[in-house]
Amino acid sequence: MAIKEEIKKSSELRFDGRLIKVTFDVAEVNGKDAWREVVHHPGASAVIAIDDKGRIVMERQYRYALGRTLLEIPAGKLDGDEDPLVCAQRELAEETGYHAEEWHSLGTIATSPGFCNEMIHLYIAKGLTKGQTHWDPDEYVELEYYTLTDLMNAIRQEEIKDSKTLAAIALALPYLS
Repeated sequence: MAIKEEIKKSSELRFDGRLIKVTFDVAEVNGKDAWREVVHHPGASAVIAIDDKGRIVMERQYRYALGRTLLEIPAGKLDGDEDPLVCAQRELAEETGYHAEEWHSLGTIATSPGFCNEMIHLYIAKGLTKGQTHWDPDEYVELEYYTLTDLMNAIRQEEIKDSKTLAAIALALPYLS
């Protein structure tokens, strides 16, 4: 049996925030109406940055929604119709101060497709040169550097819980080995 596409019948904006919008939709599923709450997000880019010693540049940042700090790769949201690679380059420079000579796409992931349309574009960056960070006024990160072995140990010990970081590391393994 082929999976049938759900057809949107109606959509009502319930929340219009600075970062996200939330709609309450009615979709036709197998001839019946079904409700869908959808979080609309502009999308983002994230970067596995590898320094000249072969270490991965990581960020430790407090995440208010979880009430704790997380260990993550540099990332940030797309601005309007910004090219995802340009976003990745901007975020790497702003958050870490690094600029990279070499960029490779690792693909795009859907973060929570059951209720959110956010797509994150993943990249790997090499040939780093250090510059100045340019954090947003409401942002503070601590940079940490991990070898692949240390990073894999951090994953096994569940020190890394961020899904974009886990996906990017898995996709970057051919470049890291």
